[in-house]
Amino acid sequence: MDDRTTTTNFTKTQPLDRPLPHQTTAPKKRRWLGILMLLAAAAGAGWWFYPRADAPPATRRGDGAAVMPVVAVPATMGDIDIALNALGTATSLATVTIKSQISGQLVRVAYQEGQMVNKGDLLAEIDSRPYELALTQTQGALERDQAMLQGAELDLKRYQDLIKTNAIPRQQLDQQSALVLQDRGLVMSDQAQIDTQKLNIAYCHIVAPVTGRVGLRLVDQGNYVTAGDGTGIAVITQLRPISVVFTVAEDNLPQIVKRIRAEATLPATAFDRSGATKLATGELKTLDNQIDTTTGTLKLRAEFANEDEILFPNQFVNIKLLVDVLHDTTIVPTSAIQRGAPGTFVYLANADNTVTVRPVTLGPTNGDRVAVQSGLAAGDLVVIDGADKLRNGARIALRDPNGGSAPGAPGAARPSPRAQSGEGREGGAGRRSDARAGAGAGADRQGDASPAPSGDGTRRSREPQ
Repeated sequence: MDDRTTTTNFTKTQPLDRPLPHQTTAPKKRRWLGILMLLAAAAGAGWWFYPRADAPPATRRGDGAAVMPVVAVPATMGDIDIALNALGTATSLATVTIKSQISGQLVRVAYQEGQMVNKGDLLAEIDSRPYELALTQTQGALERDQAMLQGAELDLKRYQDLIKTNAIPRQQLDQQSALVLQDRGLVMSDQAQIDTQKLNIAYCHIVAPVTGRVGLRLVDQGNYVTAGDGTGIAVITQLRPISVVFTVAEDNLPQIVKRIRAEATLPATAFDRSGATKLATGELKTLDNQIDTTTGTLKLRAEFANEDEILFPNQFVNIKLLVDVLHDTTIVPTSAIQRGAPGTFVYLANADNTVTVRPVTLGPTNGDRVAVQSGLAAGDLVVIDGADKLRNGARIALRDPNGGSAPGAPGAARPSPRAQSGEGREGGAGRRSDARAGAGAGADRQGDASPAPSGDGTRRSREPQ
């Protein structure tokens, strides 16, 4: 009985706890609507306050009034060198390998390695005693043959007196005449042998044939040297003066030959491998007699006094050969030269703070300067920095190389920090400025303003002042 009562009560109360269909749908809609409103509010706040990365105003499409900071310098009048740069090798004018001309024992080495020697200085000595003995022997033979010659000449004189009276036959006179000639030949031979031995004794004292620096010793004292020794005793290299052999392209040959025929002196300057340090100055001496067909180049030789001995044989150097000097010409820095569709041109800075594309004809280049043959005049301002974003008619603001406005430059307006740095926060700043018009936004917009790119009609961008 109790169980049925409990079951019955449960059955009766269960429908009372179940919600009605219209009571369940309404709270769910309100909850989803609240979530969507929160998301929309968060998205709006993020769109309003989060800075968007926009392109810098100076590079926006359609922003034709953007101001570009540039560095400009005036073109000048002056002289510019017409020079040729080439690679060269220092070459000694005289390199001598000292060898013995006779055979014998080396008894003395009279030089130090690396020593500077003058012509005629003693370098080494060879044992001369064998040659001195040979000289004495030859001198004895000479005296004997001279005595024989003297006796033959006396007999010849007697025979000549006797032949007048026919006391002797003619044949005997002729034989005596031949004997005298024979003895004279022996005397001459002996004298030559004496001179040879004296020369050998002189060869025992080896002297420097040229002035220069002695290299490392090739043979030590006590060794037996011969005339056919290929090594030698020492090597002397002339350093003062010294030459540099370098090559130039065959296309440059006509102007070099023209200057040489005019008896002009062509200065040559030698630099180190990096081309930054000047080593020596000299002048062009001569040209080779033919062009190398494999490379299309010609060898030239320049001579340097080299008093400080800074140039060494076989040293690699860079040569700058001054061919001519172009006087009173318009000169600009090479950084001002641009190349594009108009050919070679420069950006000319105008008085109204705009630039104009000016085609120019270039002349010789010397380092960071280039001659302009036509298209510019002295005093014209040409852009040397910041030209990569310029176009014809673009607005500019002149500045010095340190980043500030050029002092005293006409109309040198300083661009705003946003225009120089290209920050992408200007869009958000413009929106905040528009929203706070009552807080003085109108004062911030005194410059020219142009609409932002399509798709954001409410955003405005300020031009650099």
